[in-house]
Amino acid sequence: MSTTFGNETMTTSGTTTELDDFDGLTARYQRELMAHCYRMSGSVHEAEDLVQETFLRAWKASASFEGRSSVRTWLYRIATNVCLTNLEGKPRRPLPAGLGTSDQLAGDALEENHEIAWLEPVPDAAVVVAERDTLRLAFVAALQHLPARQRAVLVLRDVLRWSAAETADTLDTTVAAVNSALQRAHAQLGERALTADTVVEDLDDRQRRLLDRYLEAFWAKDIDTIVSLLKHDATWDMPPFTNWYRGATTIGELIGTQCPGGVNEMPMIETVANGQPAFGLYMRMPDGHFDPFHLQVLHLEGDKVRHVTAFFDTRLFKTFGLPDRLPADHVPTA
Repeated sequence: MSTTFGNETMTTSGTTTELDDFDGLTARYQRELMAHCYRMSGSVHEAEDLVQETFLRAWKASASFEGRSSVRTWLYRIATNVCLTNLEGKPRRPLPAGLGTSDQLAGDALEENHEIAWLEPVPDAAVVVAERDTLRLAFVAALQHLPARQRAVLVLRDVLRWSAAETADTLDTTVAAVNSALQRAHAQLGERALTADTVVEDLDDRQRRLLDRYLEAFWAKDIDTIVSLLKHDATWDMPPFTNWYRGATTIGELIGTQCPGGVNEMPMIETVANGQPAFGLYMRMPDGHFDPFHLQVLHLEGDKVRHVTAFFDTRLFKTFGLPDRLPADHVPTA
């Protein structure tokens, strides 16, 4: 039989395996490999390319696949090594609060840095989110603090639940080295108090009402209500600006004085990123329509907002399937 991958055709014979239907193979594993490559790279755009490279290498090597492991395990091994090659010589992808700088006042000058490769959010629709704890923004940000091979060890052992022997075989190292790397990775994440154990399950009714009020408050630019929806020690950052802010009052002042939109000028459309509630915020333009402004990813704690990262990379609107503009008569609905 034959199957098509890209513009080329692969012909196989004998016992039928998953590799005999490469289109089906890519459809079956696309989203979980996307999650894997995203955890490793911290970039939704890089992860897309890394997944494609994984399938290309798998297609080219399919004739030599001996079946000593499952096709799924084989693909993960290829993807892991594709990611490690990609990470060679690259700096980690941080969020502003992870740069080691102190929080700032709302009136401080904004400092923009496009030279930093910032951490990016990933749409839930693009990945398998069954283990959403390991996709949450804070956890992926924590992974970026680890050296690439430690990151790979932690993901393979803690996320995929591979044995130390399987992990060592994938990384061409020893079981002792894997166990040592995992111990160091756990210690480093523990020092930063960033773990996968803070997962929030599906939103409850209180949190659903919170998000509705949050959307309405931005549309009305009701700073008092926005402040009331934040934890008193909430934090806010907004790459590519290196500034970050702590405290509900400070964040309210930031939105009130630094955000250019006024009343009925900032509609938001809800989405989901990294297993967390998110909003695409639009800004009214002089001719009346609304253009993308930033994508907010929210970390909720109880019925309050604990942290917001507002990503000013408007390419993310297309990535998340959000409209590239809204009409002048658009009114947000909760």
